[in-house]
Amino acid sequence: MRSAEPALRMPAEWEPHERCWMAWPCRAEAWRHGLGSARMAFAAVVQAIARFEPVTVMVRVDDLDEARGLIGSAATLVQTELDDSWTRDTGPTFVLAGDGTLAGVDWGFNAWGLVYDGFARDARLARHIIDHAGAHRIVGPQILEGGSIHVDGQGTLITTEECLFDPRRNPHLSKPDIERHLRAMLGVDTVIWLKRGLTNDETRGHVDNICCFAAPGHVLLPATGDTSDPDYAILIEARAALEAAVDARGRSLIITTLPMPPRRRDQAGDVLALSYVNFYIANGGLVMPGFDEATDHDAATVLSSVFPGREIVIVPGHGIADGGGNIHCITQQQPKAVLRSPIASA
Repeated sequence: MRSAEPALRMPAEWEPHERCWMAWPCRAEAWRHGLGSARMAFAAVVQAIARFEPVTVMVRVDDLDEARGLIGSAATLVQTELDDSWTRDTGPTFVLAGDGTLAGVDWGFNAWGLVYDGFARDARLARHIIDHAGAHRIVGPQILEGGSIHVDGQGTLITTEECLFDPRRNPHLSKPDIERHLRAMLGVDTVIWLKRGLTNDETRGHVDNICCFAAPGHVLLPATGDTSDPDYAILIEARAALEAAVDARGRSLIITTLPMPPRRRDQAGDVLALSYVNFYIANGGLVMPGFDEATDHDAATVLSSVFPGREIVIVPGHGIADGGGNIHCITQQQPKAVLRSPIASA
C-alpha cells in the first residue's frame, strides 16, 4: 500500500459504471432448490445488465463450460476460486481517489458473522477482482459487506446497527470507530443509522434489502399497511429514523415507498425476506427482481418515476432469493475512473 492514501469517495450507484462484477453460484448447500435453478437465475441477471454495461463473471474452472452455455456472449468469464456468489459482499467496494484514479477497498469477510464455515476463497475474491480491474488495493480496517451500506455520493451513508454492531463481525469496534473507518474509506461525513433490517434476512441486517438512496436527499423504503406483517414495526421504525435524519448537505430526506411483495415462506415455514429495494442500477437501466405478483408492476411503476430515463427491466427473483438475497446482493458496480491506477498489492 502507499504510505498515505489520497482522499477517497465512493460514488453513488447511479453514477457512470465501467462494468458490473458477479460470481457464478457454486455452493450447492446454499441453494434450497439446487444450483441449476440458481445458475439460470444468475444468467438472466447477467444478460439483463449486459444490455447496458459490460459484465465480468468470476467462475470456478470446473464451471466454465456450463457458465458459457447459460450466459453466452453476454459477459466476460474469469477463472478464479470461489466459495459462492454474493459479490456485493465478497467483492471490493470500488472508490475513486481525489486524483480520479480507481481503488478498491478490500474489507475483511467472515461469512456474515460466521453463518457458515469455509469462506477462505471468498475472503480472497476482492483482491482478485481489484487486480483484474487494474485498481489500487486498500485494505479495509474492519469486516464489512457491501450490502450493509448505501451512499449518496455526496457524503451520506445509510446502514443498520443490527449489522455493523454484530458482535460476530467486529466485537472490538465502537460506533465512533466504525464511523471513522467509513469516513476514511468511503469519503462520507454523515452516517444515518437504522436499527435493523428485514425479518429473516440471512445477513442479519443488511440495509440493501430495506432502504437505499435513489438520489441525494431521496431514499426508497418498503411499506405495508398490514399490521400483522412481521416487518410492519421494523418499517415504521425505519421510517421514523429517516424522517428524523439530515444528510451531509443539511437536507431532510424525501422518502418514497415501494410495495412489499406478498409473503412467501421457505421449506421450514419461515417468512422469506423479499424486497423490491434489492435492485441494480446500470448505465441507462435498472434491473429489479420480480416475484410473479401484481406488486411487481406497482414497484416497477414507482421505480420508473423515481429513475426517469432509465429502462426498468424485471428479472425473476425467486431463484436468487432461494439463496438468501437478490439482485443487488449478487452484483458489484465498478465506477468509471478518470485515470487508470497501476496494480498495487499490500
